[in-house]
Amino acid sequence: MNSKYKNILVTGGAGFIGANFVRYVVAEHEDVFVTVLDKLTYAGNEANLVGLPADRVKLVVGDIADAVLVDELVKNSDAIIHYAAESHNDNSLKNPAPFIQTNLIGTFTLLEAARKYNVRFHHVSTDEVYGDLPLRENLPGHGEGEGEKFTPVTRYNPSSPYSSTKAGSDLLVRAWVRSFGLQATISNTSNNYGPYQHIEKFIPRQITNILSGIKPKLYGAGKNVRDWIHTYDHATGVWAILENGKIGDTYLLGANGEQDNLTVLHMILADMGHSEDDFDFVQDRAGHDLRYAIDATKTREELGWEPKYTDFSKGLKDTIEWYTENESWWKAEKDEVEAKYAKNNQ
Repeated sequence: MNSKYKNILVTGGAGFIGANFVRYVVAEHEDVFVTVLDKLTYAGNEANLVGLPADRVKLVVGDIADAVLVDELVKNSDAIIHYAAESHNDNSLKNPAPFIQTNLIGTFTLLEAARKYNVRFHHVSTDEVYGDLPLRENLPGHGEGEGEKFTPVTRYNPSSPYSSTKAGSDLLVRAWVRSFGLQATISNTSNNYGPYQHIEKFIPRQITNILSGIKPKLYGAGKNVRDWIHTYDHATGVWAILENGKIGDTYLLGANGEQDNLTVLHMILADMGHSEDDFDFVQDRAGHDLRYAIDATKTREELGWEPKYTDFSKGLKDTIEWYTENESWWKAEKDEVEAKYAKNNQ
């Protein structure tokens, strides 16, 4: 099947979610050439693109806020898929400045180039722009009623520098659609997991701690709930929106994967042959959102998208296996990451 877009620019394409999207496109859409624009900060890793064909994928190392570079790349593209972002909540609490620069100024720079050359634009965002939801145990009927999940019309209520800058970038995209007729769509997704995720993030940090002989740590009481989606399913959803989404619309991507953090850690420990209680609780982080949950009904019904990884436990086992078999990918950074957390007793 011929793809609608033949030359795509993927910002942040050497990061976790972006690289998995690039790998999906190369595997499933043979008529597409991918240019990756990535600054290769700590979260971007050239190794994430190893093995991809040079005649299908080109890596450009640079900043999405560099207007001259962005202009040069966008004029030769027919679609932009914008993944690039500063994305770690803990980091945003310590230093919000890079989040303002990348998530707001960078997105503005891309939007202006897309407007100049009339290039299709898809903006990848997060469910964290909506704030958080009550825990199910705090809802009447334990959450069986209406309004228990985020929808495309949920009011924005971000709670951290990270989520507020992502909310701001979403609003910039909406404004450029309305004010300038930009051909753009937005997707907000729940927490991703899978291969190539940086080891500062919750699931790979726990896995690599265990592999490194370090006792895992858990914020607060571990009741905070995340709605997990495998990064492969995120990739297929973004492609469906890019090709068939209604311009100006927002689509949510989730796989009904709600799990509280304590349960996820218990699953990881059990899958790796450890006692479920072999971890330490640490002080909760500031502004820690209680619960996220995605209602992807619109995406499923309008675009016919369906996630492949509907069994979270199976996807988690596959993820553990990947980190176990690819120690060379993460080992060099492990000491540095844990030293940073130890400094803050996390």
